[in-house]
Amino acid sequence: MQRVNIPEILDTDACPASEVAASLRDLSRINRWFGGVATTEALIERVVKATGTKHLSLLEVAAGHGQGLKIIAPRFAKRGIALEVTFLDRAHTHLPREDHGVVADALALPFPDCAFDAISCSLFAHHLDPPQIASFVKEALRVCKRAVLINDLVRHPLHLALVYAGFPLMRSPVSRFDGVASVRKAYVPDEIREIISTAFLPDSAPKVEIFRHYLFRMGVVIWKQ
Repeated sequence: MQRVNIPEILDTDACPASEVAASLRDLSRINRWFGGVATTEALIERVVKATGTKHLSLLEVAAGHGQGLKIIAPRFAKRGIALEVTFLDRAHTHLPREDHGVVADALALPFPDCAFDAISCSLFAHHLDPPQIASFVKEALRVCKRAVLINDLVRHPLHLALVYAGFPLMRSPVSRFDGVASVRKAYVPDEIREIISTAFLPDSAPKVEIFRHYLFRMGVVIWKQ
C-alpha cells in the first residue's frame, strides 16, 4: 500500500471550533479503546525502567486535549512515579481548557536544551513529510534529556478497512475524513527507521527502538546519546 499525502482537515485553520472539539473527542475515545493510550504508556514505561527514575518531566507535542496522558499519569502515580506533563499544540483551541498549555511550532520548540526528560507525541508523525520528521527528531532530541517517544499509526490495507468499519463510532465527519487520510499517509516501521538513520551522520546517530502494538500502532523510542 503506497503512502499518499492527503491534507487533513484538523491541520487547517478552516475547521470550526465546534467541529475541532467534536473530532478531538472522537480521537480521545478511539485512543482509549484501540491501543493509542496503551502504546504511549508502554513507551513511558520503557523510559522509566531504563532510567530507574521516579520523576519524569514530559513534553507532549501536538497534544490536542491530552486525554491519554491524563489517564496514564495517575496509573504511574499509584506506583510512586510522578509524570510532570506539559502540553504543546499549534492551536490554542486544541489544548485542554483546564491546563496551561503552550502554543508553538513542534519543529521549533520554544525551550532551552535539555528542558524535559522526554518529548512525546501521539498521532503526529504521519502529519509530517520525511524531512519534517527528521527536523522534529533533531529538535526534540535537543530539548530532551533522555528520549523522544513517537506513537503513531502503521499504514496497512487492513487498517484502512478497519477505519471504514469504525465510521459509526465517529460522531464527527471530520474524524471520518481525517481517519482515512491518516492511515493512507502513515508510515511503516522500516520507513521511520530509515528516515531517522539518514538524518544523522553514522557516528552521531541515536539508538532507535521500534515496537509494534495493538491494532496497527507503532511505538518508537529514540534515545539521546
